[in-house]
Amino acid sequence: MRFFRKARGIAAVAGCLFCGAFAFCLTRSPVFSGEGYELYPRASSSAGALVTEQPARDKFFLPVEGESARYAGDCAAELIAAFRAEVVFTEEACGAVHYYCRSPLLRGGVVLYGARVNLHVATDGAVTTAGTPLIFGGA
Repeated sequence: MRFFRKARGIAAVAGCLFCGAFAFCLTRSPVFSGEGYELYPRASSSAGALVTEQPARDKFFLPVEGESARYAGDCAAELIAAFRAEVVFTEEACGAVHYYCRSPLLRGGVVLYGARVNLHVATDGAVTTAGTPLIFGGA
């Protein structure tokens, strides 16, 4: 009888550890599905970007402050809808339209012009780039 109580206790602890590890893995999964994936280990673009073809692996082992990916064509509206994002403001720069958004599906963010944003989508019509909290290093 005593053996079974210990075994149940060990199984309960193992189950909790498994659930915690699974939740951690979910928080480290890539946000975007596009090409040209970039991870930003520090909070500024001057800190260097890691271009990767294995974002899940690299994001699992690195502390990441931001990430971005590129998509062919103009899919800004689809990305904004997929993240259920609210467009906070837009601007045009370097021949591209930039959408600064707040998404309930993404955590964190930065304050720009007095508003918190956590999703940045930019498109020039031929390529769309999406980043969180911002696109570091240019679109």
